[in-house]
Amino acid sequence: MSDSLVEDIRARADILEIVGEHVQLRRSGKSYRGPCPLHGGDGPNFAVDPQRQIFKCFVCGEGGDVFGFLMKHLGFEFPDAVRHVGARVGIEVPERDEHREDPYAPLRGVLAFAAEWYRDRLREPSGEGARNYLRGRGLSLEDALDFGIGYADDEWRALRTAATRHGIEERTLLELGLLATSEKAEEPYDRFRGRLMFTIHDLRDRPIGFGGRILDARSDAPKYINSPESPVFHKGEELYALDRARHAIRREDHAAIAEGFTDVIALHRAGLEFAVAGLGTSFTAAQARRLVRYSQRAYLLYDSDSAGLRATFRTGDILLAAGVHPMVVSLPSGEDPDSLIRKEGPAAIRHLMDDAVDLLERKLQILRREGYLDRVEGRRRAVDGLLSTLRAVADPALRDIYVDRAVEGLGIRRETLVHEIVRSGGPGATRRPPAPTARTPDDHPRVESRIEREFLLLLVRDPALARRALRVGLSSDHLRDPPAREIFEIFSMAVDEGEDTVDWSSASPAARERRAELQEVDEEIRDPGQVFEAAARRLLYRGHRERLDEINRELQLADTEQQRRLLSEKQELAQELRAAGEAATFMPRPGQGRPASAGRQGAASAGFTG
Repeated sequence: MSDSLVEDIRARADILEIVGEHVQLRRSGKSYRGPCPLHGGDGPNFAVDPQRQIFKCFVCGEGGDVFGFLMKHLGFEFPDAVRHVGARVGIEVPERDEHREDPYAPLRGVLAFAAEWYRDRLREPSGEGARNYLRGRGLSLEDALDFGIGYADDEWRALRTAATRHGIEERTLLELGLLATSEKAEEPYDRFRGRLMFTIHDLRDRPIGFGGRILDARSDAPKYINSPESPVFHKGEELYALDRARHAIRREDHAAIAEGFTDVIALHRAGLEFAVAGLGTSFTAAQARRLVRYSQRAYLLYDSDSAGLRATFRTGDILLAAGVHPMVVSLPSGEDPDSLIRKEGPAAIRHLMDDAVDLLERKLQILRREGYLDRVEGRRRAVDGLLSTLRAVADPALRDIYVDRAVEGLGIRRETLVHEIVRSGGPGATRRPPAPTARTPDDHPRVESRIEREFLLLLVRDPALARRALRVGLSSDHLRDPPAREIFEIFSMAVDEGEDTVDWSSASPAARERRAELQEVDEEIRDPGQVFEAAARRLLYRGHRERLDEINRELQLADTEQQRRLLSEKQELAQELRAAGEAATFMPRPGQGRPASAGRQGAASAGFTG
């Protein structure tokens, strides 16, 4: 829709009339006042100015024009709000993209046919078992059909036959994953058989895929299967029931994330219409980015067993990275939202949501309950268990709060925790593979350090250069690749013993192979002596530069006192580099992180790692 069309609708709209349908307003000077419908206030803090066509709440701070009111109060998206107001003032707004032909319209037509066919099967005698299953979960046939639930006959080619009668080509059914193939079958067959079918819709309420639940408990087939990827369905990006939930999510300013289709349906029927679910085994960053368009707060209603906790914390970290603040709802053991609502009613879920705790706080509760904070070794493991959450959070203010809370809960110094966050790939760190120090002597690194390779190449060509390296203070500890360290140690031993020749008899196979590889390099290096000394100095002071990078990242999390210490250390390191003739920013940032300790297994047992 054009800007001129939007402005025309805004100019014709009467914000007082539209807002007045939702708020009881009384004249107060040039404006009208009433209780705020956005935060639920009682006093006359919500003002509408008909002359300027704006609203403002002086308590919660929300404000805007007529479109903004509908978006904040009713959860409309901007085009829907414009369309709603346009209808009020007699201006027709064209549907989105109706001027452009949909290249996937034929595929969407087939998906709509399949969705309706599954719904029809649920009504038929063959769907009696499915209807009984739904009744056992408190769902009537009408409720099920309203949520797009259907049934796939337990036959090999029922859908295929019906689609063929309607002129639908087999290749289209295969492209959409409605049919499947196998080396054991001569012809394609229905992918979904004997399953309760949940239709997955896009935001325009169009079917894009399906999820099927097996009804035969004796079957060894997967309990749930989803449609495979297709031109119109991308499992890692979609959220089940977002088409229904998005307005409620905007209106309530939070979402609820459940694990499955039936949980979401139960929550919607209980009045919690802001519930959605991911598709598949794990929540994705793309799904989190989609959710943050509607709210920056989400309640996680996963199972409370160890698998559910792992899923909770994994999803929570993904949400934090996308800018969504996750709250953990602790369900009773053995219960999910659907079963709990059937047993105790909607109020039980609402009560648990009222008692929800922040993701980090939930981790600390478990660590305290499991006794990790009662002993030194346990505290070390506890740090590892919290790192994924501390480094995931994207909001700087929340990140600072998390660090303070973790310091308090773990009983360690803030400086120590900040250092651990940065080393493990925290704020500002470039995510790279672990440093070569984690390799065994027989491993060959896939990508050698450019400087280490250059240093070794020159050393192999002229062993006398080893004396220069030792003279400036270089040792094998300054090299990270194990074969490289071993080669330098062999050259250093020859220098210490005053030998003119190098004894390779004790070298490992990896060191011998590396030396042979370097001997075959015919690369020409001008002024090798000067290049060698420069490489040796860079290796010697590499730790200085890495520490400077760490300090820069730690400063983002440090408090005032820690910042003073870090800045002082930074100045000393920079002075040492300048005195050695080395630039502080010459080298690219190396990989960060340390090898996972055995203690991580303890954190994993608490459900913290995936």
